[in-house]
Amino acid sequence: MPLADHLRELRNRLAKGLLAVVIASIVAAFYNKQLMDFLSAPVPKCKGGGIAENTGGQCATIVFNKLLSPFTTTVKVTMMAGILLSCPVWLYQLWAFVAPGLHRSEKKYTYYFVTAAVPLFTAGAYLAYVIMPISMKVLLSITPDTAGNLLELDDVLDFSVRMVLVFGLAFELPLLLIMLNLVGMVSGRRMARWWRGVVMGVFVFGAVATPTTDPIGMIALSGPIVILYFMAVGFAIVNDKRRARRNPDAELDDDEASELDLTPEAVGEIESVPASRALPEQAGGEADGGRSNRLNGYDDIT
Repeated sequence: MPLADHLRELRNRLAKGLLAVVIASIVAAFYNKQLMDFLSAPVPKCKGGGIAENTGGQCATIVFNKLLSPFTTTVKVTMMAGILLSCPVWLYQLWAFVAPGLHRSEKKYTYYFVTAAVPLFTAGAYLAYVIMPISMKVLLSITPDTAGNLLELDDVLDFSVRMVLVFGLAFELPLLLIMLNLVGMVSGRRMARWWRGVVMGVFVFGAVATPTTDPIGMIALSGPIVILYFMAVGFAIVNDKRRARRNPDAELDDDEASELDLTPEAVGEIESVPASRALPEQAGGEADGGRSNRLNGYDDIT
């Protein structure tokens, strides 16, 4: 299609995706209190409402410190819920815009990638929600006995979203390695040789990426990623063996020459071609020596 038609289609796809987000956000607005309770559930709440009852650093009270905080937090929660609920619609619109430019094999790999990416991200998000109460208790336990904890719901929401995104995206790392192996960029043996550095790097990433400073969150994030990494290594090794069986020259080095068959073969009888048909006729005749088709002393062939 012309560029204008592509831009028009992109506008229509974006409009449909945004409309789905708006409708889902309006529906989620009717359940904003339930959503806030769900997001603040990992926080160990104190039974008493006063600051005196909150001392000890073992619990916290969720508060709003600004006049507009309840409104802005409600809008943020409903928009986030609308984006999540409408993701099948806007993801389909994105796929419908990109898919016509992909080959059949690229579409097949895309289906495999999405089929594996969604459960992995969901597993990471669920693990983050399970580990959040433990992480929050560890962080709150640092509070002195003479102080209390008053947490804004907006901060709790940001903390929960960061944990979910970090855990969910980190679980996609083994899938990325598998995709690199499928396209031939990384081999299973090379991935297996990297295991010491990868394990060290994953634990360092878990310590830096998690919003908490406790070792529980780091181990909870790094442990499953290491297990998924070794699963990806096993898949890559099996895939390399399958690819080697199909390609007999896979074990050859790039500079290793294959055996050549130097046995001479009989040449069949060549049919003679008249001299008049051997070369195309020149534009210039014999009178001018063929100079009529020359330019700066060069003929057509030159």
